[in-house]
Amino acid sequence: MQSNLNKLENESIFIFRQAYRSIPNVALLWSLGKDSNVMIWLAFKAFLGKIPFPVVHVDTGKKFKEMYSFRDKYVKKWGLSLIKGSCPSIDKIDPSLPPAARSAARKTEGLRKIIKEKNFRGIIAGIRRDEQGTRAKERIFSPRTDSGTWDIKNQPPEFWDQSNFNYPKSVHVRIHPLLGWTEIDIWEYIKCEKIPVVDLYFSKNGKRYRSLGDEDITLPVESAAKNVDEIIEELKISKTSERSGRKMDHEEENVFERLRSKGYM
Repeated sequence: MQSNLNKLENESIFIFRQAYRSIPNVALLWSLGKDSNVMIWLAFKAFLGKIPFPVVHVDTGKKFKEMYSFRDKYVKKWGLSLIKGSCPSIDKIDPSLPPAARSAARKTEGLRKIIKEKNFRGIIAGIRRDEQGTRAKERIFSPRTDSGTWDIKNQPPEFWDQSNFNYPKSVHVRIHPLLGWTEIDIWEYIKCEKIPVVDLYFSKNGKRYRSLGDEDITLPVESAAKNVDEIIEELKISKTSERSGRKMDHEEENVFERLRSKGYM
């Protein structure tokens, strides 16, 4: 394995173990995308082949059929303890949000509900700083208020191996093992470890998906990359944003930060 990937892997494994040791009642979010599949792979490595906490899929009911097929296959193959969370209908979501963001915000409410029901104190999520500007402001261990909101301007200082876990029981912590990874790192690790992914990432008829979300608010990008090697080579020269196919990223300028501040992944 490349030295860079080896370093990233070791850091992520450390984060997994520190979270499990320090935070009671932890769960891992599984979106069925490339990043969360890498997270599951790292969790297997961190805990010697058996993930000791549940995997949560907050299901909007609007994923691609290929994603549901992937979930049903690998939850059995990997022996995951899966919790399926449902999302409220669109009429229960803030009407001031633009259409795609309002649809995406259903996941926030679905996650908030399952955190409350299961009393999770730690939620492991597969976000990366290079994905989107607001996510670049995150910490590896990021506290959320009792209502699940994130105070972007009041993040605690964080130094390697010096994280704070002394929070009230009403607060839960978001854990981000992939925060320092890049999109190319993810694909190079997938190649190295032969991690399975949904085949929507690979080009068909000149298009593929770089980021997977709900079918009605996610679009493919122009691409000829039909395998992992070709994706890596394409990303080395691409000037297109990873989230260019997400409709909500093209609505209001600050809409993603609004969603994140309210608890969106």
